[in-house]
Amino acid sequence: MTDTTWNRARGELEALVADQGFSGSVRVSRGDHVLLEFCGGLADRASGTTVHPGTRFELASLSKMYTAAAVLSCVRDGLLAVTDRIVDVLPAERRPRTLDSAVTVHHLLTHTSGIGDYAEEYEDRPHYVADYASIWEDLPMYRMERPDDFLPLYTDLTAIFAPGAEHHYSNGGYVLLGAVLEQAGDGAFADLVAERVFGPAGMTGSAYLRSDESNPDVAVGYPPGDGPPWRSNIFSVPVIGGGDGGGHSTAVDVDRFLRAVVSGSLLGPETTALMLEPHVAVGDEEGWHMGYGVFLGPGGSIGHGGGDPGVETGARYLRDSDIAWVVLCNVEGVLDPAWDVLEQAVASLTG
Repeated sequence: MTDTTWNRARGELEALVADQGFSGSVRVSRGDHVLLEFCGGLADRASGTTVHPGTRFELASLSKMYTAAAVLSCVRDGLLAVTDRIVDVLPAERRPRTLDSAVTVHHLLTHTSGIGDYAEEYEDRPHYVADYASIWEDLPMYRMERPDDFLPLYTDLTAIFAPGAEHHYSNGGYVLLGAVLEQAGDGAFADLVAERVFGPAGMTGSAYLRSDESNPDVAVGYPPGDGPPWRSNIFSVPVIGGGDGGGHSTAVDVDRFLRAVVSGSLLGPETTALMLEPHVAVGDEEGWHMGYGVFLGPGGSIGHGGGDPGVETGARYLRDSDIAWVVLCNVEGVLDPAWDVLEQAVASLTG
């Protein structure tokens, strides 16, 4: 039954490559056993380099999990507390001028701070941004290297609700968390995540890579277009990822991260419990909550996803069945059908 399930899933993914242009890396595991590893499409259309298991994909918001884990490692080490107010952690020049003095690290981790977002994703909210790439039309993306570089984009934005009033996804809140990490950890954001997350979790293929540098085994992101020639997303996202997203990982490294978090090996038992506690309800769907940097769902589900121009990603781990699956894509519009294939396959095992 198991072999039949995954052979069928592989065939459906191959059809997505042929019929819908799927380009990405897929991994499903149960404990130490790899149930499915699939790669399809091109990592680089100019060179014709195909996607392989060692290909590193830009993760968009999926790497908010990394930011949260790095911040929580500082909590574990006594350098920070989730109850700390941001005004007590960051000097005035590193925080928004409109920041409510009641906003805490907890509020930022759970998307309940209410601060104005430089990349607001919901059109019924103030400061809505319809096209993320449009942010960089007047502000050079190559200047976005550290958390403080983003501050001019949201320092004067009005709050949309009082701290703790509700859950509302905030990219700006996680940029600010990046600054909190730098302040508490006394270093640069990318270096601290490497030191506190990637190294301890054994994520040897993960890093925050600059788009203007030549690095091996990196998938180029391709927004929708009428190529060839195809255009990359180099001018549509910051030159390097930060607190709100943009790290690079292989599918196996995302799997390693999820398992290192859940096992407690990354953060220790007390801080892991804090990260995986259902702190606040999310949306209208019953059973979904926000932990610290992770979405928690029915069946012991833990995960996150992300999307940027030319990027779609998703990852989930089921505590009840010890199954994890990861989908990383360097094109748009293909994550959902691939995700559906995996959900159906997993459901046939856990049904």
